[in-house]
Amino acid sequence: MKYDFTSILDRKGKDAIALDMVGAPGSPYPAPREGFDVIPMWVADMNFPVCPTIQEEMIARAQHPTFGYFLPTQEYFQSIIRWQEAHNGVTGLTKAHIGYENGVLGGVVSALNVLCSKGDNVLLHSPTYVGFTGSLKNNGYNIVHSPLKRDEEGVWRMDFGDMEQKIVENKIHAAIFCSPHNPCGRVWERWEVEQAMELYRKHDVMVISDEIWSDIILPGYKHIPTQSVSQDARERTIALYAPSKTFNLAGLVGSYHIIYNKRLKDRCDKEGSLSHYNSMNVMSMHALIGAYKPEGYEWTKELCQTIAGNVDFACNYIRQRFAGVTVSRPQGTYVLFIDCAQWLSSHGKTMDELLKAGWDAGVIWQDGRAFHGQTHIRMNLALPLSRVEEAFRRLDSYVFNP
Repeated sequence: MKYDFTSILDRKGKDAIALDMVGAPGSPYPAPREGFDVIPMWVADMNFPVCPTIQEEMIARAQHPTFGYFLPTQEYFQSIIRWQEAHNGVTGLTKAHIGYENGVLGGVVSALNVLCSKGDNVLLHSPTYVGFTGSLKNNGYNIVHSPLKRDEEGVWRMDFGDMEQKIVENKIHAAIFCSPHNPCGRVWERWEVEQAMELYRKHDVMVISDEIWSDIILPGYKHIPTQSVSQDARERTIALYAPSKTFNLAGLVGSYHIIYNKRLKDRCDKEGSLSHYNSMNVMSMHALIGAYKPEGYEWTKELCQTIAGNVDFACNYIRQRFAGVTVSRPQGTYVLFIDCAQWLSSHGKTMDELLKAGWDAGVIWQDGRAFHGQTHIRMNLALPLSRVEEAFRRLDSYVFNP
């Protein structure tokens, strides 16, 4: 490969909670037993060097000795337009449809404040990204879950009958749609997005579509933008994107929305402006421009190939070595959502005991209960393959088959 996805980075003390929270006072993640280093597989950031053009663009800007007030440049908007067309087949996107957000979750809350009244019910699928849970609860919205179901092939599917029942019974007029889905890793097929959006149209449900994972798609699958499936979906949907997940830029802060409905766009822009803090950082703007250069297209393709190899290794290892543990192979994202129900039952163990056994061996994985997976663990696979292999060897020797 042209880019580096094999070097093991020393991130300790480099502003990375993935490492620095482990063993810190008050942290839920204890330090491993003596003799084990930390393999960070919990928070959803990556352990790869960024695409070089990001640093190059930021360094070039940093060499100019002023950092005063500024406005987003035309290149910022054009970079997004070109990226969306190349990756998602989006046409007709203009600067007028794009707006800055201080993070996707900030965009979710702003959109809900436009669409809902405090105390309103909002439809989400479960398992549910923990960030949605916290943001909605903190802002006074009630979550109504429609559980995803695994079909006979183990693929997570929407239950459209349950969704409709929940919408009607709970007088729901706003839904959060996660595409690709975190933590299940589903890349929805076009017919699934079409059927969901037709259901939302039927019951006049407005849609907030979190598409932050839309660039990390494994070979054989394709992301379908929610706004692309019909004219009604285009007008009904507030879509949220960011380079942060794709290029590991969360520490720079910088997301964006795409809204075609002018009334919704004006209201979301107004809502986002009220705190006076929803403002772009000049360095995050240049990071996006650097990420969305031609080299970033190549880098992202190699990233997806790397993640696919890690996913294949992990899923095969689980199937061959971890009896009683099941996983639906993700089609996108870089997270696994493994179900340990049978293993826990046959070994008489609790989730807390299982989690701690992994942490003791330095495998810092994440409790799936926060995502509404009562016997699940979420694992981040965005590490060099050598570290993924080492993590699974430890899980084999010290956790599942000691």
